[in-house]
Amino acid sequence: MRISVIGCGYLGAVHAAAMAELGHEVVGIDVDPVKLDALARGDAPFFEPGLPELLISARKTGRLTFSSDIAQARGAQVHFIAVGTPQKRGSYAADLTYVDAAVEQLLPQLSPNDVVVGKSTVPVGTAGRLAERVAEHGSGAVLAWNPEFLREGFAVKDSLTPDRLVFGLSPEPDAAARGEQALREVYATALADDTPLVVTDYATSELVKVSANAFLATKISFINAMAEIAEVTGADVTQLADAIGFDVRIGRRFLGAGVGFGGGCLPKDIRGFMARAEELGRGESVAFLKEIDAINMRRRDRVVQHVIDALDGEPYNKRVAVLGLAFKPHSDDVRDSPALDVAVRLKGLGVDVRVTDPEAIENARRIHPQLDYRETLDDALRDADAVVMVTEWDEYRYLDPAEVAGLVANRQVIDGRNSYDPAAWRAAGWTYRGLGRP
Repeated sequence: MRISVIGCGYLGAVHAAAMAELGHEVVGIDVDPVKLDALARGDAPFFEPGLPELLISARKTGRLTFSSDIAQARGAQVHFIAVGTPQKRGSYAADLTYVDAAVEQLLPQLSPNDVVVGKSTVPVGTAGRLAERVAEHGSGAVLAWNPEFLREGFAVKDSLTPDRLVFGLSPEPDAAARGEQALREVYATALADDTPLVVTDYATSELVKVSANAFLATKISFINAMAEIAEVTGADVTQLADAIGFDVRIGRRFLGAGVGFGGGCLPKDIRGFMARAEELGRGESVAFLKEIDAINMRRRDRVVQHVIDALDGEPYNKRVAVLGLAFKPHSDDVRDSPALDVAVRLKGLGVDVRVTDPEAIENARRIHPQLDYRETLDDALRDADAVVMVTEWDEYRYLDPAEVAGLVANRQVIDGRNSYDPAAWRAAGWTYRGLGRP
């Protein structure tokens, strides 16, 4: 099929490349010429494992092009809206400026048989409003909604072999049939592999993504709340998570207590969900998400307090190595990153903070140039009075405590992800502090 992807940020770039790899003819549209030039060369403007190779492969076939001219979308049969929906400044609500602008700019390019497909994460009710706008324009095009479920670090795999597909369709039968047919053609490969498919209405498809993220955030904050209890009772939250995780109704995944979640999805989406529920007069239904958010933010406070305790309450001018800046490994995304936030808070206390990350240094430097960035792990560790591990890159998770002991001034480690074996670190002469661990 001929496909246009409006918006070539994280979601759009990966989706465009994946669609071309699956055999479709794709044009990616964006307003940023620097980003477009990079994508056209096969250089991903952000770190995502496998994306550069996918871009190069798709470009070689001639099926993937990029343009800043929205008119290049004309002639495509399916148009994916993949622009960002950031949190509004001074509000929990999602900013739909980019979504609305993308649709308005696309309308003059539409033909009668076209299908506009939303992929952006939006408040429930947005698809219905946009469907009315598409219908008002009179092109004859219809709208469908197809939420994304990408995991940063695994986005290429999630795009090529999704774990489920959701089609949100119009209440009007003809428009629904056209939308479903188009999406079935787009995802023919995945459907042939028996990928689970949910065909539903607009509202349900919009709620799927935010509901999933709200549930994951709840699970993470639940175990972090248990970590708070564990710290005052002497219990071990990691063993607690193991024990309850054996229950198949609960499961062990997302029960890793630590510094909490961040990134461009979970924090923004749960706040946007709360804001939309308030607008709908059902704020009480998701009021628990406010506490989920609060628990998550408290974990950053707790890591900072562990550092202060390790420095005997005198953090000023002490050297602290912060291992990690990205909100998660296999990513250079520092949006709402707990790791970066911890580093900035320590800097504000007068700590001589030395930060490092395999991929996220430049992104962090752009928004927090005041930090002391070190390109290598050894350089960050050298003469440190304390070490804080806050992003689970393999090179940090599998540090040999005996090997690095000679680099630091004082053997104090704060394990912000509960990834280390406390016994091994203590045996190597370190004072170990975890979150919710004795």
